[in-house]
Amino acid sequence: MTDRTEQAILDADTATLHRMGYAQELSRRMHGFSNFAVSFSIICILAGGITAFQSAYSGGGAFTAVVGWAVGGIFALIVGCSMAQIASAYPTAGGLYHWSSILGGRAWGWVTAWFNLLGLIFVVASVNVGVYSLFNGLILGNIFGVNTSSWGYEQQTIAVVLITGAQGLLNHFGIKTTTKLIDFSGYLILVIAALLTGTMLYSVQHFDLSRLFVFTNFTGTAGGGVLPHSSSHLYIFGLALLYPLYTITGFDGSAHTSEETIDARRNVPRGILNAIFWSGVCGLVMLSSFILAMPDPVKAAADGSNVIFNLMASLPVSAALKDVLYIGIVLANFLCALAGVTSTSRMVYAFARDGGLPASKLLKQVDHRHRSPVYAIWATVLLSIAATLYSPAFAALAVGCAMFLYISYSMPILAGLFAEGKNWTEFGPFRLGALSKPFAAITVLGALLIIYVGTRPPYDILDNYLIGLLVLLAIIWFGVARTRFPGPPINAAEIAARAAEIRKEEAALKDAVD
Repeated sequence: MTDRTEQAILDADTATLHRMGYAQELSRRMHGFSNFAVSFSIICILAGGITAFQSAYSGGGAFTAVVGWAVGGIFALIVGCSMAQIASAYPTAGGLYHWSSILGGRAWGWVTAWFNLLGLIFVVASVNVGVYSLFNGLILGNIFGVNTSSWGYEQQTIAVVLITGAQGLLNHFGIKTTTKLIDFSGYLILVIAALLTGTMLYSVQHFDLSRLFVFTNFTGTAGGGVLPHSSSHLYIFGLALLYPLYTITGFDGSAHTSEETIDARRNVPRGILNAIFWSGVCGLVMLSSFILAMPDPVKAAADGSNVIFNLMASLPVSAALKDVLYIGIVLANFLCALAGVTSTSRMVYAFARDGGLPASKLLKQVDHRHRSPVYAIWATVLLSIAATLYSPAFAALAVGCAMFLYISYSMPILAGLFAEGKNWTEFGPFRLGALSKPFAAITVLGALLIIYVGTRPPYDILDNYLIGLLVLLAIIWFGVARTRFPGPPINAAEIAARAAEIRKEEAALKDAVD
């Protein structure tokens, strides 16, 4: 791509942003791979694919893990297609919230924003709790021989503060540094996942692919107490779907970094879909290798939450190779949450830009030197740490992440289902055509199923989050926000009114750079 061609694309990106009523405050440094790497890093099959494996295997064994992953992956791809179509039309940092406002109205957008924000906070919180757990189990325990069995909630909290604070610092110093790390993360995930899968397959005693489709009820004590006992196969399979849906989530990160992506109308949809597809395929192969490598599937299930730790420790390979895998997995999880902080902070910045948050004037500010929303970054850090204080259980954070994010994904898609061809007439290069409405209907029905299984035992603690959030949103909306929340500029008059402010903001950025 020549400099002149790239400049023309950048000018077109800026013009698109101006037509939606926003200034080009953030720096467009991301090309197609970088945008893909944001979502691929947040999905990170080395995060949820490992730390949440027992939530499926301790249900119906291999069948619910493998078939559940395949079904969940296909559903995620359908959701991603619907999201990509809207992202191609409206490439903004606010993403889902902005789309819901345009397609469903100001109140619908405001509610979407809060579900999306809570889900994104849970992404960072759950992954960083996972970083702590993996660091303890894989590095401190296996490499250095440190006994951390007496460590508890206090140590977890201190570790999460340090981990999340480091991710905040890296994000603070700008998208240039963060992009390089996230790009590296994309390659790292592929390499370590391939190495881990190869090591598992090398350790297989007898290849028996039929093992992948055996249903065994491991609920209750047979599965290490991960899930309560149930005789309902349908219920067990429903719970198992939360495994892929927790892992294959956060792909809205490509949308939230739209304003930092070159040729966003094309590269953002590609980033979303490629991240989901390759995560789904690679994750399916990886988890299948776990099951094939188990010397005894029944004994492995009894290990419960330690199933992967014990399996890796028992692999008949060199200690040096295991150490490389351990370090790579922990580093990939750290970078996964780093990308999560990037995505979430852009959501906070975009929502504050439209006056949707307390202290919006502060949270919407962009540091002119680093071209990053520094106050939004540190708000993300504090909120994600706070989420772990209320719910120290990893499983609750993981399921909450999946539930709230997929609710937020479905809301603009539901609005688009009714708006398409009516008040939604502007589309981007990526179109679904005849598949648009069927995919939207599948998304909404799937989100309702996720709400149901996500609030059943052992995840019923999420009832408090869901009910509390709905009550709080109703009080805030009817008490304050309905009259004070301006929302994003939607009609021509509102967008035109922002023209002078856009020129002022971009001139200030130019002066700072000069």
